[in-house]
Amino acid sequence: MSVQNKVAVVTGAASGIGEQCARKLASLGAAVVIADLNLDHAQKVADSIIATGGKALAISMDVTSEEAVNAGIERAAKELGGIDILVSNAGIQIVAPIEDYAYADWRKMLDIHLDGAFLTTKAAIKHMYAGKRGGSIVYMGSVHSHEASQLKSAYVTAKHGLLGLARVVAKEGGPRGVRANVVCPGFVRTPLVDKQIPEQAKALGISEAEVVKNVMLKETVDGEFTTVEDVANTVAFLAGFESAALTGQSIIVSHGWSMQ
Repeated sequence: MSVQNKVAVVTGAASGIGEQCARKLASLGAAVVIADLNLDHAQKVADSIIATGGKALAISMDVTSEEAVNAGIERAAKELGGIDILVSNAGIQIVAPIEDYAYADWRKMLDIHLDGAFLTTKAAIKHMYAGKRGGSIVYMGSVHSHEASQLKSAYVTAKHGLLGLARVVAKEGGPRGVRANVVCPGFVRTPLVDKQIPEQAKALGISEAEVVKNVMLKETVDGEFTTVEDVANTVAFLAGFESAALTGQSIIVSHGWSMQ
């Protein structure tokens, strides 16, 4: 099980979970494409990987734009020799009670999480099929792919949707050597989660400390946040798993927050 000499596209890779996934894959010998809206940050990550002996390419990509996705994937395939791995990670968070949830925010959430996953899959899988290359697609789900929480109607809907997409891709891609799985992290202490803490405290009428202890970590077995390293290690495992024995699955990485 290896990603050595494979080409991996990671979306939302300029920071947080996506950055750690890209760095992990690069450390294992993959050529990584740092695809992100923020090209400056993406280039810094790519330069850092290259400086330590890895191979990386920074690409500006808006995953909600079919034109941008297609152009980015084609450039990556042309410059690096194909596409073997897609880590569909780009995402945001917007929390609000459903009665106050702006439709524009609902659409934005689904556009990034679901449409982005579809568009990048559609563009990348053609290269995985080409020459019977095969490949691995890893979607960044969440414990909210299986569970629900207050204030997260759009997020929960989108993350549930990724399970369906992965299972269809697993069915369609299996005979052609393409696997599709979903990694479902618990709460990871990234800027995205840090932003939620005061928002949830205000919406729920509790303190920020109570949000962390009684909302985010209450159901864990050890009171610990999931780390970006936890998630990246799981992504790398799925990316390198070379058999269809593991496809169409979701793996929960949550310190026991969710058990399925």
